[in-house]
Amino acid sequence: MRLWPDTLTGRALVVMLAGIVLSNAIGIAIFSGERLDLLTSARGNRLAERVSAAARLMDDSRPEERRKMVRRLRRPGLRMFWSLDPITENINLDWQTGLVRGALSAQLENYEPDRLRLSVSTRPHFKNAAGAAYAGKSKGGRQETSMWRDEHGKPGGSKGILLGAYRLTDGSWLNFAAPLSAFRPFWMTRFFLAIVGTTLIVLAISVWAVRRAIRPLSMFEGAAERLGVDMNAPPLPEEGPREVRRASHAFNEMQGRLQTFVRDRTQMLAAISHDLKTPITRLRLRAEFIDSDEQKVKMLSDLDDIQSMINATLSFARDDFANEKQRSFDLAVLLRGICDEFQDLGADVSSRGPAHLACIGRPSALKRAFSNLIDNSIKYGGACAVSCKLESGSCIVLIKDRGPGLNESDRERVFEPFYRIEDSRSRETGGVGLGLPIARSIIRGHGGEVLLSNRAEGGARATITLPIASYT
Repeated sequence: MRLWPDTLTGRALVVMLAGIVLSNAIGIAIFSGERLDLLTSARGNRLAERVSAAARLMDDSRPEERRKMVRRLRRPGLRMFWSLDPITENINLDWQTGLVRGALSAQLENYEPDRLRLSVSTRPHFKNAAGAAYAGKSKGGRQETSMWRDEHGKPGGSKGILLGAYRLTDGSWLNFAAPLSAFRPFWMTRFFLAIVGTTLIVLAISVWAVRRAIRPLSMFEGAAERLGVDMNAPPLPEEGPREVRRASHAFNEMQGRLQTFVRDRTQMLAAISHDLKTPITRLRLRAEFIDSDEQKVKMLSDLDDIQSMINATLSFARDDFANEKQRSFDLAVLLRGICDEFQDLGADVSSRGPAHLACIGRPSALKRAFSNLIDNSIKYGGACAVSCKLESGSCIVLIKDRGPGLNESDRERVFEPFYRIEDSRSRETGGVGLGLPIARSIIRGHGGEVLLSNRAEGGARATITLPIASYT
């Protein structure tokens, strides 16, 4: 499982969430510790004040009055009685009894460590009569339950009973017992719920803010892909944070320079083509005055070749089909129509595939691209078989021939402008050398690709991959 996200939004949110959780965890730990110490110290101080006041009264009273006095001093959450023996031997001390001991030592007069004994017991048993009376028997013989309630009258003592004994000045002992109330876990308090709720709210707002701030960055991928297939794509909106605005501005500047470069190159070629028309026309007129018919035919043929090369080069440079609007069309019907046109010219062309295959693109441009590929297969392979299918969300078109195939070195070179495998340089047999480059340019302009390979049974195969929905 991948824990570290792959997207910028995910990484920003993980870092933000980790910071929020860490800061809240530290704050919760500090607050919980302070809260526990404060609650324990406050209860210890109250207990210390009552025990110290009772100790002073007991020291100032006669022994026969002490039993009645401790009965009057009893309060919910605190039981005291006087005896000659202590009820505890200073065992099972923990941090909570340590806080109580500290509070008692500050309140008691003439405090000495051996005069105060504390321990914690879950089920106290006392051997003396006073202890037995404390353990739960009232005068009427019924069980006392008030001793198990805290100072607010609520049941307590779930963590045990704090047992204490303080030695008076005459050697007798003031014994006391108080329930140790169990503190509510911090995660069950309203403060913890408030922290969790606040964290969720902050996180939700952070998710919204981060996604809104990073949203312009997600447009760069689509803009770069559109620029690769459409040089006239609209510029990116320059909005968002300053860094995103700067990046959008730089991208738009780059796109503008590329558009200017292509436009200047196209204008230059158009100017050259226009300027060459006049000398070509003059040469045609002069060719008419040549006495040799053979030389006249050759010269006019060369002029036709020059004119065709100029027109093809200008069309390739302009990429006229890029200005065609994209629309929905049936690719299967388009391929069958192209094959029918070649069959009408006497070519050996077959077509198979689904009856219909919906696609979005520039049908006129794709018709030229497929026509160039099929025409190339017929010229070099003698016959051509065209098929199409839908696979993994893309349209796959296969154009197969039964020719000699391609050399490994020619599979990419045939897509270079003016490169021809045929060495005669005849336009009738080899063409100008722009058919395949134009076909690849059109197919790549639709976000697709064309690859050439050899068939195991002989001949070459052109594999064209087109997305079902192209860029608009």
